[in-house]
Amino acid sequence: MPRSLLAGGAAGLSAALLLTSCANHARTTATSKNISDEKIPAKVSPGTSLTVGAPDLKVALELSGRADKLPFKVKWANISGGPQCSEAFRANALDICSAAEIPSINAHWTGLDTKLVATKFHQDPYRYPIYELGIAPGADIKSLADLRGKKIAYSPGQAQGALVLRILKKAGLTQQDVELVELASTGDVYPTALGNHQVDAAPIADVNVKRYLTKYGKDGGTTVKHGLRDDPGHLWALTDSVSNAQKSAAIRELIKIWARAQVWIDEHPKEWVEGYYVKDQGLSREDGEYLVKRSGHPDFPVDWSSAIKRQQQTIDLLAKEQKHEAFKADILFDRRYESVAADALAGDGRAT
Repeated sequence: MPRSLLAGGAAGLSAALLLTSCANHARTTATSKNISDEKIPAKVSPGTSLTVGAPDLKVALELSGRADKLPFKVKWANISGGPQCSEAFRANALDICSAAEIPSINAHWTGLDTKLVATKFHQDPYRYPIYELGIAPGADIKSLADLRGKKIAYSPGQAQGALVLRILKKAGLTQQDVELVELASTGDVYPTALGNHQVDAAPIADVNVKRYLTKYGKDGGTTVKHGLRDDPGHLWALTDSVSNAQKSAAIRELIKIWARAQVWIDEHPKEWVEGYYVKDQGLSREDGEYLVKRSGHPDFPVDWSSAIKRQQQTIDLLAKEQKHEAFKADILFDRRYESVAADALAGDGRAT
């Protein structure tokens, strides 16, 4: 794995890899090894090492004073999200990372065997969506129905791509009713494409929503709420890692640590804004406070049945629209870890 990628300098490479993988609808699928009967050791050896791609978790542990209390060794990789994590998994340079729901599906279709080991949602997902549909100045889009005949930014291998397909379905439209413009959603690519009239609509998230409206709102740039759930977040692991006895135990402990860190972030917004958004990410305090308000509160389900059902709907939709072979969603979830996060929080006396 190139050092530059593990150092976080791979935005261009990730975009190229994403577009390559999206353009090539690979027929190879992962073997999806069944590990449900493999026992996870009760204790983890202190000498066990995990390579973890979750930069925000690293900062949360440092800010909360828990970074030196891990019961195993951690190598932090400054990467997260589907494209970067997938390439690191393929290079055997990563054990686990944070990602949304699409990367694990795409990985299966490209022969990479992985498992989802933790799940997080928003307590009020419709009030606190991750994405809004950015509308270009002069595009004359007031509702989802107005997307007919419009140019929409589309990234097949990312969460934004699946959201676009869901939006079209909700609006009663098909791909043939619009023009999908394939663009990798990295950095400010989508807001820039909107502002330059390269596309009429594009799903944008986080601080890009605020910045887009600030920059282009005076010219008529707006956003439209899509009204769909877009909040799944996961810890995503290489199947070879969860198949290793000691690593499987370390991953269980990491899930507990991760869940507690999410609660700490939720309960310490000022510290998070200053320590993560301002000092680590280089954002303004105003942007950090805006992001905290957008994020809502985390929810960790003790039962994954609804998450798996939702994942199945996504698989079926993508299989139909992107010409892939559908498969059973439950093979992506390692249900040995199903209640670990919720149980850890319940054990701490916190509501879940």
